[in-house]
Amino acid sequence: MKISGFTFLRNGQKLGYPFVASIQSILPIVDEFVIALGPCEDETEKMLRAIGDPKIRIIPTQWNERIRPDYSVKGFVYGQQKTIALYNCTGDWAFYLEADEVIHENDLPKIRGAMEKYLDDGRVEALAFDYLHFYGNPNTIVWSPAWYRSEVRIIRNTIPAWSSEALYFNVIVDHKKSRYPRAAHTGATVYHYGWVRSEAQMNLKSAAVLKYWESDTSRVVDYAQIDPASLKLFAGTHPKAVQAWLPRAEGLFKADPNHPLTSREKKHRRMLKLEELFGVRFNKKHYTLIG
Repeated sequence: MKISGFTFLRNGQKLGYPFVASIQSILPIVDEFVIALGPCEDETEKMLRAIGDPKIRIIPTQWNERIRPDYSVKGFVYGQQKTIALYNCTGDWAFYLEADEVIHENDLPKIRGAMEKYLDDGRVEALAFDYLHFYGNPNTIVWSPAWYRSEVRIIRNTIPAWSSEALYFNVIVDHKKSRYPRAAHTGATVYHYGWVRSEAQMNLKSAAVLKYWESDTSRVVDYAQIDPASLKLFAGTHPKAVQAWLPRAEGLFKADPNHPLTSREKKHRRMLKLEELFGVRFNKKHYTLIG
């Protein structure tokens, strides 16, 4: 069994991504790690090469700055870059991590075991993970139907697949349509740190990427403006690969207690209560669960 890791990057250092930690977190179980690297104005490429692992293969790319954000498929340039990296993978499985996603070292045997278990099971096209979204500081997670709580991160590399945007995969059915993959669950977790970067870096990142997603690029991020009921104290341990990157903080991140709930946040509060009562999850899944 051969395993490919892959991602795409552009200005990772400047925009506050823990991309070195992300890559290092799965290097022990992959045979190669492919990076589609767009034009950078910072030290991203230098930092990648400083990892010094022969498994890493960098594919220089260009970004289509002319993609319009007013179509139903938003963020398509992200899907293009993700697909470029995927199409350069040579393994039986292709393990995708976004540049702010990290895997805990304790989960590596479990993940490899899942790939071995399903290698010859053609029903399983992908493998899914649970998610922890850290918010505001490393001690706080956000838990709400507004935030995806499971997603596919490993795709079988022997089927026709691509990505219309960065979050999920599309399996090609015929020349006219595609569908979400059929997936088994690894039992492992992705640690997502995108909302732990400083607010200044988050707003720099938003200014750089919103143009690929929407016409209004003036939105400003204020971490405190969130439903306080969605924030929970994290009681576990962080992956070793990311610990040096994490900012120091004490206790739960403090949201604005006077934050006016939006209609969407009110709906999500009601959904959370129903989840607690009936043991269900209301999150949309970009895969069909097998087994």
